[in-house]
Amino acid sequence: MPRVSLTIAALLSLLPVAADTLDVGLTENGTIIEAASVSAGSRILPTVLLIGGLAGPDESVGIVRQELQTFEAIKPDHRRFRLLAISLSNPDHASLAFPPAGIAYRDNPESHALWRWIAIQAPDLVIVMGDQDFGLVNALSQNAVAGVGRIPARLVHAQPGILKFVKNPPRSEARQEIDRRLSRTPHQLAQELAQYYGHDFDQPAYIQAVALIGQLRLGHQTDVERLVSPFVDGSKDSLAKPSGPAFAGHLVFAELAERTHDPRDLRLVQRTADLGFTPSGEMKESMPLHDEMSDSVFMACPILASAGKLSGESKYFDMAARHYSFMQKLCLRPDGLYRHSPLSEAAWGRGNAFPALGLAWALSDFPSQHPEFKRMLRAFQAHMAALVPFQDANGMWREVIDQRGSYPEYSATAMIATAMLIGIKHGWLESATYQPRIDLAWRAILARTGADGRLMDVCESTGKQKSLKDYIHRAAILDRDARGGAMALLLATEYDSR
Repeated sequence: MPRVSLTIAALLSLLPVAADTLDVGLTENGTIIEAASVSAGSRILPTVLLIGGLAGPDESVGIVRQELQTFEAIKPDHRRFRLLAISLSNPDHASLAFPPAGIAYRDNPESHALWRWIAIQAPDLVIVMGDQDFGLVNALSQNAVAGVGRIPARLVHAQPGILKFVKNPPRSEARQEIDRRLSRTPHQLAQELAQYYGHDFDQPAYIQAVALIGQLRLGHQTDVERLVSPFVDGSKDSLAKPSGPAFAGHLVFAELAERTHDPRDLRLVQRTADLGFTPSGEMKESMPLHDEMSDSVFMACPILASAGKLSGESKYFDMAARHYSFMQKLCLRPDGLYRHSPLSEAAWGRGNAFPALGLAWALSDFPSQHPEFKRMLRAFQAHMAALVPFQDANGMWREVIDQRGSYPEYSATAMIATAMLIGIKHGWLESATYQPRIDLAWRAILARTGADGRLMDVCESTGKQKSLKDYIHRAAILDRDARGGAMALLLATEYDSR
């Protein structure tokens, strides 16, 4: 049997590391790229990122792990910086390119995952260990990484002891920008978002309606009334193109009806809710146009509950409860998460955010004495409890809730955090348990929202998919996005009203 010789660095690479573990992303083959984090004695100290294995498994992997373990042995108060380390950044030996091209994270997933993760971590210095960097060092130094800011970087030969030579790097442009973003109050973020979202309503749809509700909360009622007036005065038919998103698009009329008591707004709300009943007035099995998707909890239940509250007719609450039960049977998994549809067991991020926010919204209008209120409330509480363990260390819920390494998804995080805020506001959730989760999600949304309305990692519009892989590979938008902007505006105004 031939003898196998291992270097000290290689041996160390096999040992466990006690530092905090963070998920960077998934490779094309589904391998999780992991990072480690070792804190410093103070938050104001610099952050250094050490990267190994960019060209695949090689000597740099063991050396980075050795550097990590050596650094971790230093007493926290004696550490001169916070250390982030990715020992094996390219486990499947993919061909990388920076800045990454194509659709994230469908094309070049390793490159996109590294690029965006580095941007959000905003280190002050990046050290790439090895002989090949695929242009990462120059790309970090010369570009606003994922729209955040430039980061000084250098390529070094794979050798132990490199961290001894790191002095005190100045704050990077990226870190300065992240710090600026995190310093914003809920009202400030809402005002920034309101510059770009909530300025159109050509056809009723939930995305535009949520943004307009955010504008109403900011006091822009006259502008909102002007935008919706063609539907209120009857010159345009709000249900000309009926769909689930159009049903939820009528929530803006419900919000206006509460403020103005205009009977025309109420008629639009009731007309939509009446689609849950036969011509003779009997409840249907469910609201139409649900397409078997968990989205329909949001698309139908809140507008039904609004109709009940505004009209005083209990039949609308009854129908909301019936529709919710119908959707539970279709989409609620035994573990308390929602599959998006019966086509796949995948717990899609927004496929869980829609039931979370939809049920919270509906329950806010439900009379507590309604015979179905307690059952629905227990379901809401159970879903929130099921979601808690899957929030990542940075405060995000993922594109697929229970799939490690799938990308942190912006809109689902904003929606779930809003649902939790509503739960605390009404006394349905314990503040001690859920407020820290909300605060962590809030910081994550702040970090991923630019002053220009550009958002990081909003999942594209998504219908029923057939497999887990289909959900994982949905495009992650890095730009202005009406859906993500509307949900962030809703979160900001809900957070501001605590």
